[in-house]
Amino acid sequence: MTLINGVSKEHIEISDRGFQYGDGLFETIEVRNGQPVFLERHLDRLNSGCRRLSITPVDHALLSIEAKELCKHSEQSVLKIIITRGSGGRGYRQPDVIQPTRVLSLHPFPDYPDVYKEQGIVARFCHTRLGLNPALAGIKHLNRLEQVLARAEWNDPEIQEGLMLDINDHVIEGTMTNLFYIKNNMLYTSSLELAGVAGIMRSIIIELAYNHDIPLIEHTFTKDELLSADEIFICNSIIGIWPIKQIANTHFPVNLKTRQIQIWLDRYK
Repeated sequence: MTLINGVSKEHIEISDRGFQYGDGLFETIEVRNGQPVFLERHLDRLNSGCRRLSITPVDHALLSIEAKELCKHSEQSVLKIIITRGSGGRGYRQPDVIQPTRVLSLHPFPDYPDVYKEQGIVARFCHTRLGLNPALAGIKHLNRLEQVLARAEWNDPEIQEGLMLDINDHVIEGTMTNLFYIKNNMLYTSSLELAGVAGIMRSIIIELAYNHDIPLIEHTFTKDELLSADEIFICNSIIGIWPIKQIANTHFPVNLKTRQIQIWLDRYK
């Protein structure tokens, strides 16, 4: 089922700037027992992104009502919310009056094996690089061609995620995830000042680390630094936390720190 501006239908105007230019943002939200998980966090990030792109923020309460109504009969699914700048004719110039388009749609929940969470996954480094743009860094805008190209680099079912570097060879994130590693009981994650998406699950893990007195550092790091880690894991709002057990020929144990953060996250939900 899909709601477009509150109406049940399947089509938007071809003049919509989300279609024409990727001029908008989106959120991908787990739905469990009829409830969108961490909905308020997602809506806060959505409106923050709207402000950064100078898109008129959509009424928070209205989005919440529509999301909960759409999800109320779903035991487990994925809710996607898209906000675009609306229709504005041909050309990059924004319309004088911005009337955003809001799209809410439900999708089947991915059938990921439990072993990914319990025993870890295999990852690879992608050749496609992330460009640097502080004006767009952090937000989940609709322009995801870098991730599309990176994900097209492999078809091997034994590899579950690709790790992306920026043009300066700093490791930033996965194609669909944020990245953390543990070294000498310290938790590290990528700085997202110039590239990457600041995920909701990433923010929750940072909060959990702070609440449980785990030292955390956001910084830039290379492939070699990552490969010297004691533990590595990836995260997003749908998968939660997946440990990484192997990158190329380097193997990593799924140790106590990652397990402990998984437990804290399960309790947090």
